[in-house]
Amino acid sequence: MDETKKVDVATTSDEAVSAQSSDVAVAEAEQTETTETKEGTAQESVEERSQEVGSLEEIEKLKKHDAAVLLVTKTKQIVEETEKQLDACKLLLEDDLNSYKEAKASLKANALDESQSLLKELAYTLDEEEIGEDDVLFETEDNIVPFQLKEVKSGKFSATFLSLVTGGITLAGLLFYAKEKSGITVSLNDLPSPEKLQEVMAWYGSVVGDAPDVVTGGAVVVGSVLAVMGLTYLIKVSTRATKNLHFAKAQLEEAEAYAKRKGNCKTEMEKVDAHITDAIDTIKRYEVILSEQNGKLRRIKFIEGVQEDEKYHTNSLQELHDTAMLHKAITQFMSVPMSEAGKLSGKSSLFLHSAKSKLQKVLDRLYRA
Repeated sequence: MDETKKVDVATTSDEAVSAQSSDVAVAEAEQTETTETKEGTAQESVEERSQEVGSLEEIEKLKKHDAAVLLVTKTKQIVEETEKQLDACKLLLEDDLNSYKEAKASLKANALDESQSLLKELAYTLDEEEIGEDDVLFETEDNIVPFQLKEVKSGKFSATFLSLVTGGITLAGLLFYAKEKSGITVSLNDLPSPEKLQEVMAWYGSVVGDAPDVVTGGAVVVGSVLAVMGLTYLIKVSTRATKNLHFAKAQLEEAEAYAKRKGNCKTEMEKVDAHITDAIDTIKRYEVILSEQNGKLRRIKFIEGVQEDEKYHTNSLQELHDTAMLHKAITQFMSVPMSEAGKLSGKSSLFLHSAKSKLQKVLDRLYRA
């Protein structure tokens, strides 16, 4: 009988290795397909958000400041939509994690603990695993700093201030030039008196005309000052608009890179969430089958009593073996974390596929024609 059991154990071990190898291949194929699909979806999502305000070609046809403002709006939309989708994914993940914890607790209370107790009572050797809690199920490997959106300013206030300064300097320069050329006594340290201003304007009138003319000279002085102020204002506003446009474009590129990184994080979260959903369904199936197996073990205990392995009926040994196999498979899965370094744990995926495979093996035996 001992030799028969050893052969069964060896056969089971070979089958487990083969099943796990097959499970790994299936898991890798599914993970590759899911990754490609999610990455494509994330990229499409960024491109769709970029089209909401208008294409870059359309925006660049506008005035530079207006284009910069629209680019900032586009950037804001991308960041807000990215954060919104990530928050929604976190909420879904949190809800499914709570459901997963409830499923584990139900399995443990209604089937798993009893299976372990019955196997011990029937003197069947069982490898015990400690079930973890997965309190922190998902953590990103690198902390992504929240995106700090910066608005652009038109620069009109600073341009106005600068134009006033240059206007004052221009007026002082005109007064100084008139003083040097005409000999008019003008103090540049104090405001010139109205009489002195009239003399200066009259002199400028004589420069452009045949005789001193206050009106003509005044028009020359005021026109020169206003021209300098206007030119200063336009140059300052134009320079700021150009800088704003360059900054807005750079900020948009940063936002798109930020959205891509967040999108990758969201993709990993979605993988974990899909894994949890699959795990919940598997755990519920295990609860039903283990509860049925527990009934069989209670029947074995009642009819055959507790004895050495070789003295149990062949069918009873099969039930003991299947129960122990299922107990170990699901406990082994629930003892490892589902995520590692912000990504779905390959070990968790392997153990889940192995648990599903072993459960299917038992189901195939039960429903064998």
